[in-house]
Amino acid sequence: MTAPFTGSYTVTITPFTEGGDAIDYDAWARFLDWQVASGVPGIIILGTTGEFLTITDEERSEYVARTVELVNGRMKVLVGSMNAYTPNAVRYSVEAERLGADGLMIIPPYYYTPTEDEIFNYYKAICEACGLPIMLYNNPFTSNVDMPARLVGRLTKSFEQIRYIKEASQRIERIHDIILESDGLMNVWAGQRVLESYKMGAVGYVNPYGNYIPRASVKFVEWAEQGRWEDVQAVQSVIGKFDAIITEGHPLYGHQCYSKALAAAAGYPVGDVRAPITTFESLGEEGRARVAKMVPLMEELDRIVDAIEARPAAAE
Repeated sequence: MTAPFTGSYTVTITPFTEGGDAIDYDAWARFLDWQVASGVPGIIILGTTGEFLTITDEERSEYVARTVELVNGRMKVLVGSMNAYTPNAVRYSVEAERLGADGLMIIPPYYYTPTEDEIFNYYKAICEACGLPIMLYNNPFTSNVDMPARLVGRLTKSFEQIRYIKEASQRIERIHDIILESDGLMNVWAGQRVLESYKMGAVGYVNPYGNYIPRASVKFVEWAEQGRWEDVQAVQSVIGKFDAIITEGHPLYGHQCYSKALAAAAGYPVGDVRAPITTFESLGEEGRARVAKMVPLMEELDRIVDAIEARPAAAE
């Protein structure tokens, strides 16, 4: 097992060339360097934000290999290796291990609404074939299944690779329940609301905002680790404004095109999204107007972080 994963891991976009025809590795290299320079301790590729369902097997193999090569040990690389078909999830997991990934993030089999035993056997098959640390991903809004704390505890106590979970059910109390059910073995990562999640016992954050505000979203997680709740709230309150602007009149995962548009606004263009997700280009003036509202929020976060970091140590 590797050193424990902690902190804010950006769950990244996947950069595409114009029209979405291919993965843009020049843009990806620049984006990864930005993440490292911003203090990001790890990334998670091929998650929901990374449009994993639109990636071919050939693209996946090259993308994982190139990402590991480009990162070159400067931060951790976790790979989303989920699939609705268990042998595919096993194959993706084994491949990620062979290509040098540090860990995996795996949602349960989606669409089918599997039973607890079916979910257990899915993870069992992966654990028997692969030795990488596994982060469970509980997101009932996309997988059509909500893994209860008792199942998470059962998985944690059954397989030594399973020691992390992204808990995105939006039920903050679930964090405490999972810690109890796993006899304290499970490291729960926030899927939303860092301040509240850390107060309940979270030890990491799977961070979609790292795609466009990596420095601020790394810092507020560091401050959460230190119990600096006022500083955390100073950043979290601004992040809530991004959510309000993006989700107004937009589908649940419409944020993906905005994540890419905001990365471009920060100086790191990464292309647009692939079908069927709504492209930023197709939003026209509506999209440009929303981004224009959010760029000042990015600048505000820089000022907030600068002011907090400039405080004398004695004032902490």
